[in-house]
Parts: sequence; structure tokens; C-alpha cells
Amino acid sequence: MFPERLKALRKEAGLTQKEVAKKLQMSQPQYARTENGGRKPNGETLEKFADFFNVSTDYLLGKTDIKERNENNSIESTANVLFRTTVKDLNLTPEQEEQLKKDLNEFIKKRRKAFEDDL
Repeated sequence: MFPERLKALRKEAGLTQKEVAKKLQMSQPQYARTENGGRKPNGETLEKFADFFNVSTDYLLGKTDIKERNENNSIESTANVLFRTTVKDLNLTPEQEEQLKKDLNEFIKKRRKAFEDDL
């Protein structure tokens, strides 16, 4: 179950094995063995996958079919997928990706302040 879910999440995010491996600071062959079921992840690696794809470890392990860690994370999950897809679609360099993160964080801070001012 785990290998199938890991592969499905990667494809849903529009990422290659090499891209995920790089983001998680592991080699592409190491990631490929994990995704193909030839290597079982330890607890720390399992948590890394869950954090990266914003799902629970129970989902990855097939203990539940609910992807989100809780109902409030569905928006966060969508935002993460959109961010990764944008980075891939635009073929951003690491520097451009970092700038996009900064820009998005700044936008969120401004919107938060505007919402607080409306209260």
C-alpha cells in the first residue's frame, strides 16, 4: 500500500522522483527503491514523506483513506500542491523558488493584516 500511495502523491504533485529526492535530501535511487517497495522507510523518513505531501503517516501506510491530517489542512495541502506545480511548470531555479516563497509569505502577511484591520 505504501509504495502505491507514495507514487500517487508524487504524480498528483506533478513531480519526478529526482525532484522529490532532491527536496527530501536523498538520492534518486534511494527514493526510487522506496517508491517501488524495495526499501521500507524508517520512522523519520516516513514523517518526512508525510510532511512533504501534507498527509498523515496513517494515510501513507494504508491505515486510513483520509489524506489530510485534519479538516483544516485541506487548504494547506492544496496550496502546497499548487506551489510545487508552479515551481515545476515554470521550471524555476532554486533562487527563483526561494523568491516565490518570500513573495507568497509577504502576501500572506499583508492579507492577514488587512483581515485583522477589518475586525
